[in-house]
Amino acid sequence: MTISTKDIAELRARTGAGMMDCKKALEEANGDMSLAGELLRKKGIAKAEKRAGRDASQGLVIIETVSSKGAMIELNCETDFVARTEGFQMLAQRLASHALESSPVGVSLDGFLQETLGGKSIDQWVKEASGTTGEAMTLKRVATFGTPTGVVGAYRHHNRQVGVLVELVGSADDAAMTLAAEIALHIASADPIAVSTADIPEELLARERRIAEEQVALEGKPEAIRAKIVAGKLQKFASERALVEQPFVKDESITIGQMIAKVPGAKVSRFARFKVGEV
Repeated sequence: MTISTKDIAELRARTGAGMMDCKKALEEANGDMSLAGELLRKKGIAKAEKRAGRDASQGLVIIETVSSKGAMIELNCETDFVARTEGFQMLAQRLASHALESSPVGVSLDGFLQETLGGKSIDQWVKEASGTTGEAMTLKRVATFGTPTGVVGAYRHHNRQVGVLVELVGSADDAAMTLAAEIALHIASADPIAVSTADIPEELLARERRIAEEQVALEGKPEAIRAKIVAGKLQKFASERALVEQPFVKDESITIGQMIAKVPGAKVSRFARFKVGEV
């Protein structure tokens, strides 16, 4: 059958695929627009899967917030060129908006990828975009915070490569909002790994302990004092990487813990920091 230029243009507008791909899909589908679109989707997915081994280390961090809820996603691609395109940026923004409006608080990455947006799964949206651009593309991370007793603060660096969400509970006034925003900025710069020293994962402390023990042994320290030196190194590591122990990046005369104490009832319950390309 004859495929009109109008039909090809319409399918291209719907899918973002190339003109020749649209023409072939319409011919294969005997002019059925919906079936042709489905065929292109399947081909786009197949191409995306073949590219899965390539490095998607560029991309964007997008954040959406209201006073008591926030969502952040990291969408990756292979090149900065694609990351700067309107289509990629619109997709990233749409996914972040969906996460804020529709995803449950604390949703997992796998759960988010299976959520439906406009009749398609989030995973499908990403794979089709990958098929259209010809680059490997992945939704690497998602975070959704929300609290009925506090606020969610956010910070995103101007280059959209680093983003932070902070959940503050126990207070929801203007002072709490200001505090959450300042803490988010601090986290972007200082890169803590936990809220407090008690929250640092035991496996990470065990790794640091092994490193410290090897260092002390290589330095030839006496056996009688090695345990004490190792304990001191661990304590230093924990205090440097725990949020509430860190000096505020804008005023090192005060710690984050001391800043929090100035807002009655306030407490940081959790935070997330995304940096594009970071493992």
